[in-house]
Formats: sequence, structure tokens, C-alpha cells
Amino acid sequence: MHSVPRYSLVIEWSPQDQAYVVSLPEWEEHGVRAHTRGVTRQEAARAGETLLALLIERQLARGLPLPEPHVYAHT
Repeated sequence: MHSVPRYSLVIEWSPQDQAYVVSLPEWEEHGVRAHTRGVTRQEAARAGETLLALLIERQLARGLPLPEPHVYAHT
């Protein structure tokens, strides 16, 4: 079993959508449009985790590389 990289989930409130919008920055930098949403922060986080799992599964099934995760560097 291989370890799964830890990716960023950015959750922001969208007044236009009246929902929390989730983006996956590493995947967007990798050329994949990766957004989802939820009515609550918890729902948005779950939707983001589900999307992330699907993206990883798809990339691995196609034999494509996964994007490099961002690493937070506290200064």
C-alpha cells in the first residue's frame, strides 16, 4: 500500500452562490479544473475530499503523475 499525498483544500464563502466553494490548488496548477461546493463548511469539506479521492484514482488509473502537494513552511 502506498501513501497518499496530502493536498490543500481551500474553502471560501461565495455570496454569489450562497455556498462554500472548494478548490484544490495543486490540481489546478496541474491543469485540472477542480472545484466543488457545499451549503455548510462541513458539507463542502466532504465534497472536497470526495473530489480529491476521485482525481487521485483517475490519475493513477491512467498512469499519469500526481501533482506535487504544497508544503506549508512556517517562518
